[in-house]
Amino acid sequence: MTFLDAYQRIFCALDTTETDQAFTLAKRLKSHVGGVKLGLEFFGANGPAGFRTVAESGQSIFLDLKLHDIPNTVASAIHALMPLKPHIMTVHTAGGPAMMAAAVQAASDAADRAGCARPLMVGVTVLTSLDGDDLAAVGYQPDVAAQVTKMARLAQDSGLDGVVCSPLEIDLIREACGPGFKLVVPGIRPAGSARGDQKRIMTPRQAVDRGADYIVIGRPITQAADPVQAARAIAEELKG
Repeated sequence: MTFLDAYQRIFCALDTTETDQAFTLAKRLKSHVGGVKLGLEFFGANGPAGFRTVAESGQSIFLDLKLHDIPNTVASAIHALMPLKPHIMTVHTAGGPAMMAAAVQAASDAADRAGCARPLMVGVTVLTSLDGDDLAAVGYQPDVAAQVTKMARLAQDSGLDGVVCSPLEIDLIREACGPGFKLVVPGIRPAGSARGDQKRIMTPRQAVDRGADYIVIGRPITQAADPVQAARAIAEELKG
């Protein structure tokens, strides 16, 4: 794997509400990560205007809003968001097959209308902050791996390009859904990093060796004394 191939697999989670801070960090990381992730915290504070500001850095943007509603509402939301031209978008697989199919169709239609490529549409299976006890508490089967695999198959059957999953379920999803199904993997912590609020974690190299297409890393980069060096170190680890 070349350095170019390695760094393009990394999406840095910009977990902040500060537009200037997000733009500055995204610009500094240009050519050191494949893109940046903006989630509910940032979008709730800054909306489309904040997204456009960060996009001026030239970074590909993973817009992680985890859309989950009735099919028509999710489709309408995607039509409204598509002028932003995100590289990746997320929906909740728990929204069901009709919602996921509507999301993919809306993304295709809206991308054609906006004159841009359709974003990679991926489904959130089980949040990496949840374990078996958490799943049982909300009425799901407590076997995390079985629940993730079930939702991944449903996502693939509904037309999504891939799923978000923890690194511990990569092998299971690859077996269930095949090599072409994209896996976006958070819960990544370089050796020596704090676990934070993630319960199902793995190092970057371990995740990619298992078959992750993209890895999502936040605090180990954003809170490093030198974020660029931290990102480069991760890419070098992947390349090696």
